[in-house]
Amino acid sequence: MAPGSALIPRHMDLSPGTEALRYCFALPAHPESVAGARRLTRARLDEWQLDADAHDSAILIVSELVTNAVVHTLSTRVVCELRCLDGRLRIAVQDQGHQPGGPQLCRTADDEHGRGLLLVDAMCSSWGSRDAGNGSGRIVWAELPHGSERPC
Repeated sequence: MAPGSALIPRHMDLSPGTEALRYCFALPAHPESVAGARRLTRARLDEWQLDADAHDSAILIVSELVTNAVVHTLSTRVVCELRCLDGRLRIAVQDQGHQPGGPQLCRTADDEHGRGLLLVDAMCSSWGSRDAGNGSGRIVWAELPHGSERPC
């Protein structure tokens, strides 16, 4: 497989002297895919040697964002991207369809729903969403600082 494919990270030259680690994967939009997203994320973050706090937070954030894409859209697949740059890890999940207005942070949660974005909000330094463009869905992203044995 070529660098930058769904299974091999690519070093991206963003500007002279700047590199980022990037990993992207796509999964069917089925509830079973959430565990697959956690497994793929865990394996990549282990390779990138992030500190334990960022590692565990990132896995939970991926789980919540992929779950939301599966449960709240009519997507057939979701795409997740991890990008490590300048001491930050950016997580982005793209779905194929969205409701107007995007995800909403719900301050009141019932027994089964409404906690996901509260967790994401509490665990990351920033998060948001935007249209993917051309009516192709929405991208929900989150960023968190990390410590790493190697710079990224």
